[in-house]
Amino acid sequence: MKNGKILFALVMGIVLIAIAFFLFLEHGRVERETRSFPVMGTVASLDLYDNSRDMLNRAADDAQNEIRRLESMCNIYDKNSELSRLNATAFQKPFRCSDELWEILLSARKYYELSDGSFDITVKPLMTLWGFHRRRCTMPERKEIDEAMKLVGLKKVIFDDKNKTVRFSVDGIGLDLGGIAKGYALDKARRKVLRRGVDIGILDLGGNLFCLPKPIPEVGRDHYRVGIKNPLDKSRIMTVVPMLDSVIATSGDYERYVIINGKQYTHIIDAKTGYPVQNMLSVSVIAPKGIDSDALSTSVFLKGAPLAEKICRENPKIQILIIRRDPQERTRILIERFGDIWDRDLKMESPELPAFEE
Repeated sequence: MKNGKILFALVMGIVLIAIAFFLFLEHGRVERETRSFPVMGTVASLDLYDNSRDMLNRAADDAQNEIRRLESMCNIYDKNSELSRLNATAFQKPFRCSDELWEILLSARKYYELSDGSFDITVKPLMTLWGFHRRRCTMPERKEIDEAMKLVGLKKVIFDDKNKTVRFSVDGIGLDLGGIAKGYALDKARRKVLRRGVDIGILDLGGNLFCLPKPIPEVGRDHYRVGIKNPLDKSRIMTVVPMLDSVIATSGDYERYVIINGKQYTHIIDAKTGYPVQNMLSVSVIAPKGIDSDALSTSVFLKGAPLAEKICRENPKIQILIIRRDPQERTRILIERFGDIWDRDLKMESPELPAFEE
């Protein structure tokens, strides 16, 4: 009886070794699919891994098609897009939204309330005035800003939650989903990829990075390492963070801006003042969902540390990193961390702006 147990244990050991060897061979045949394409005014990149070349191609096709489909829905430069049709007609009569557009608008309303009105998708008239939708070479005058502000404010938009309709109470209001649509598209693309059974890789939509649930096998780590750019020198990586099954979005004054009279102005405009945000350099947000990381990076860029502290206290899975100038002494840089993922020794190095840490 004892010999039988020993024999059984030996046989099982051989079987387990054989299975492990087979899995090793299968593991070694991981395929990779990479592609990049212009979309949503930026560039999307897909980097996917799987044993099946066919599944990889299908997953990448699905993700690419999904992102482009959502671009066609939210594109304010295409008069036939759903968002453009809403902007063109919502003052005359209620505009009935598709389920997807309605979902985005509800999230935008949530972040409007969370940011005390600073994150505001009705900022389109101000974006146009400051030269982000059409070029200008001179500073807007105060009276121009005041006129544009009459068309800004989500409270001027009437939501009918039952019928999923939107109506403008003032003629000339326009919605711009630039601070939230990429995150939503990333969530939808991730869903498409996972439905194909592909769960290894990274989806990048204009710097919004979604790391899938499983790490790359050949690398030998249990996570992805994602670099965050130095906002004063975007050719350099400032710090690296470990990520898995989560998304990171960074809002920075270096990503999109206009130069007027030799001065650079960020594209993130505070809807409560009518002016681009000053002193904030970058905000990075790690969250489980793309739409949240996208909207939160903009919201915190607008509202700063108090909002970041509140968000992370109420949502432990969210991590936020703020890099900003000291408004009292602009040659200093302040680094503020919310969450335990950030490098505690992180410092900024710049000959123009000496490092300073709170």
